Amino acid sequence: MDNAIYSIPEPTNEPVLGYATGSAERASLKERLQHMYETEIEVPARIGGDGVRTGNTVDVVCPHEHGHRVAVGHLSGPTELRRAVDVALEARREWSRTPWHARAAVFLRAAELLAGPYRDVINASTMLGQSKSAHQAEIDAACELIDFLRFNVSFLHQLYGMQPAASGGAWNRLEYRPLEGFVLAISPFNFTSIAANLPAAPALMGNTVVWKPATNALYSAHFLMDLFEEAGLPPGVINLVPARGRDVSEMVVRHPDLAGLHFTGSTATFNHLFHAVSSDVSRYRSYPRIVGETGGKGFVFAHRSADVDALVTALVRGAFEYQGQKCSAASRAYVPESLWPSVRKRLLQAIGQIRVGDVRDFTNFMNAVIDKEAYDKIMRYIELATASSDAEVLIGGEGDPSTGYFIRPTVVQTTNPRFRTMVEEIFGPVLSVYVYPDVEYERTLKLCDEATPFALTGALFGTDRAALLRGEEALRGAAGNFYFNDKPTGAVVGQQPFGGSRASGTDDKAGSWFNLLRWTAPRTVKETFVPPTDFRYPFMEEP
Repeated sequence: MDNAIYSIPEPTNEPVLGYATGSAERASLKERLQHMYETEIEVPARIGGDGVRTGNTVDVVCPHEHGHRVAVGHLSGPTELRRAVDVALEARREWSRTPWHARAAVFLRAAELLAGPYRDVINASTMLGQSKSAHQAEIDAACELIDFLRFNVSFLHQLYGMQPAASGGAWNRLEYRPLEGFVLAISPFNFTSIAANLPAAPALMGNTVVWKPATNALYSAHFLMDLFEEAGLPPGVINLVPARGRDVSEMVVRHPDLAGLHFTGSTATFNHLFHAVSSDVSRYRSYPRIVGETGGKGFVFAHRSADVDALVTALVRGAFEYQGQKCSAASRAYVPESLWPSVRKRLLQAIGQIRVGDVRDFTNFMNAVIDKEAYDKIMRYIELATASSDAEVLIGGEGDPSTGYFIRPTVVQTTNPRFRTMVEEIFGPVLSVYVYPDVEYERTLKLCDEATPFALTGALFGTDRAALLRGEEALRGAAGNFYFNDKPTGAVVGQQPFGGSRASGTDDKAGSWFNLLRWTAPRTVKETFVPPTDFRYPFMEEP
């Protein structure tokens, strides 16, 4: 019996390791990378704690060396998906009644394991399977995920402490129950931390989960399940089912016990899932909670008072880190005519120094895009810009898929603010720039707000405070995460809760208690200590 009101460890953001030449962490990661590169594994589904090998397999290759296989993944079909749902519903009976501090302890232990013995494993699997540099893997797969695990426990504690007022003679309480049914988590390839948080956040709140990872991220997902299991997560609480999207739609999305969908991915896929759920909500036992973070067309808007060096650094990092494969990436920029000559010169100089190649070579700033489909799509946009009279490719534009899916960092300047590369999500290393007359600052702000259907991230550069205030107001609806004088990427858990609206998602803010609230069904409890025993009220008395 637990006769205590527990405090929790105060969360702090995990320090980012530098992997500098000669450092112990660099030597350790390089050794792990080489070992994992040379050791091919199987990635089964994980249902109820069991590894399930279906024989319906896909090759898991390194995007930067697509001829090299690091794993063979087993895809789940209708039988395995149905079993995963049944197992999740069975596991819910006990997990939903597990005390909150016992659930929290599992994920706090996972954070400590990741900060220690699992750090190299999760980082290396992300680097090899998703073609991330050491730094990009460190800030994502290690630090951000550790932060999610630690801070979510703190957010849970805050949320459970939000209680109603008590009136005289009664005690009012609010209980945060798990949802009735199971939660479906569908995760993307580009962030290992997000992939883990999508099932982990609902599970922390007492839900059980069917987790479909991106096929391109099966390798790291496999080791994340190892991490959760070693941390003590009971079998069936999170069930990993690599699968085709159509099978998930038929067998899982339409299941009557679907209680929630936790999604990160493309806007088109989310729209499809949202429609599948909403087209016949009468099939469900309860209205499913739908939480989605989708596409983006992150912008950097510069006022004429902007610092050029800071602006250029933000553009290079924001647009080209992880090959631009971030929904928050700086994909479009608005630069005033007065600054453009110096911005252009320094931007092209900086990009000219960028090295692109294998993740095991730590001198490379960029690596490969995720697969051939992504490569072909990005190159089509570059070809469009090359052929158009409205645009000019200032640098880059070259691609080489022979060994890996490599694309040079590319800058497109356009005279048309609604040119396709300025308004459509490319999800690759392509930055489009529109140069505007200084006197049209307000008009161009309006254009930036209205140019795309997305509203995820954006940045405003300048030192003129009055101009910044006007920009902040004009772009109020254009980004759920808005930055002054910084790149529009790199939100930190506990500091900048992440999410956008419009075509960018439901803005439920991962990395905050807002998100955790979505995985609960609050129940109000009123206990009256001395209840009335006569139905009559004083006003009913005879005069």
